[in-house]
Amino acid sequence: MNITQTYYERAKKIVPGGTQLFSKRPELFLPDHWPAFYSKAKGCEIWDLDGNHYIDMSTMGIGSCIVGYGDDDIDDEVKKAIDNGNMSSLNAPEEVELAEMLCKIHPWADMVRFARTGGEAMAIAVRIARARSKKDIVLFSGYHGWHDWYLSANLADDKSLDGHLLPGLNPLGVPRALKGTTFPFNYNDTKGFLKLVKENNGRIGVVVLESIRNLYPEKKFIDTVRNVTDEIGAILVVDEISGGWRINAGGAHLVLGIDPDIAVFAKGMSNGFPMAAVIGKNNVMESAQDTFISSTYWTDRVGPTAAIATINKMIKENIPAYLEYIGKKIQNGWNMLASNHGLKIKVSGIFPLSHFEFNYDNPLVLKTLFTQLMLERGFLASTSFYASFAHKEVYLKDYLAAVDEVFNTIAQLANKGIAEKYLKGPVCDSGFKRLT
Repeated sequence: MNITQTYYERAKKIVPGGTQLFSKRPELFLPDHWPAFYSKAKGCEIWDLDGNHYIDMSTMGIGSCIVGYGDDDIDDEVKKAIDNGNMSSLNAPEEVELAEMLCKIHPWADMVRFARTGGEAMAIAVRIARARSKKDIVLFSGYHGWHDWYLSANLADDKSLDGHLLPGLNPLGVPRALKGTTFPFNYNDTKGFLKLVKENNGRIGVVVLESIRNLYPEKKFIDTVRNVTDEIGAILVVDEISGGWRINAGGAHLVLGIDPDIAVFAKGMSNGFPMAAVIGKNNVMESAQDTFISSTYWTDRVGPTAAIATINKMIKENIPAYLEYIGKKIQNGWNMLASNHGLKIKVSGIFPLSHFEFNYDNPLVLKTLFTQLMLERGFLASTSFYASFAHKEVYLKDYLAAVDEVFNTIAQLANKGIAEKYLKGPVCDSGFKRLT
């Protein structure tokens, strides 16, 4: 009996959608065969509930574990925090220490509010920005979570969010009254941004921008966004949840020439422990006191402790430079091996957040087959690779050797048009899909 798959069948009966995080659904990787649950994770190695051992060459906790699973240095600090009491009626001093650390790394920022997840931190940032600007409309580029302010973009057009990471997101349950309060624009699309500004003249209070995901920003685009937000009295919020800590120790905006009013962090800042931060300029952040933003578990001790330990290790070991190095080797390896086998792929993304796609009429079939064949060789792998400090050279060597074999097989099957016949289950999903 496969205990891991049995657990997922149990989960789907009692948990809507089967998982708490959409991005961890097995249907996105290898339906009926992807190991949905784990018993242990260390470094970049994972064991499922049946004791099967895998090397994680996929997303490393959906991008949260930059240092690696179960890092001893970070975990030791967390254990000390637990021994001293994770929660009390008083506040943990680590909050102040982390706030000071973030402001030191980002000299433009004066104040900090904490949360525990990226989505809620973005909701806090937008709330503060609207409170400061006293205007409702938000223009945004990129993926920013599940909250009403963001999903409301799909009330006007259910395809508005399709190009911003997850296609097909359903806004059912979001108040219809929010229709027309948020509008998307594409990264580096200066004309599209200016068009939205003109169409919503005088009503825009917030502009939200991912610092970086797949493309580096064009100077004209960044300068225009900053200049226009100043002109119209809007607050510029930079989302660093995915981009932060990967190309430098801090927000990517520091090296990309972006000058925000607010920046938001989560994911990699605490190496898998729940933690998020909203940092900003004094005159903007003070508006948090003019509205109501408060939650009990934003005051736990483990989150700030983990973040401090993680950031200290990232700086000490220069981990962002290592992520760039490893990610570049992976992208070069994909390109070289695909070329060797005459396989048509397109590689994209910054080095620490690498992606490739199959340039064929049936890309999801080939993606599913790639995942299946790599899993048979002991790798959790799909068409995305999120680099971590735990991805040492030995893992890369073995991974690329496996990719070499798998690309060879897929190239032959793709050329014959018979790849789908070799799948052991259904084809993977590409975006949001309701599970029944």
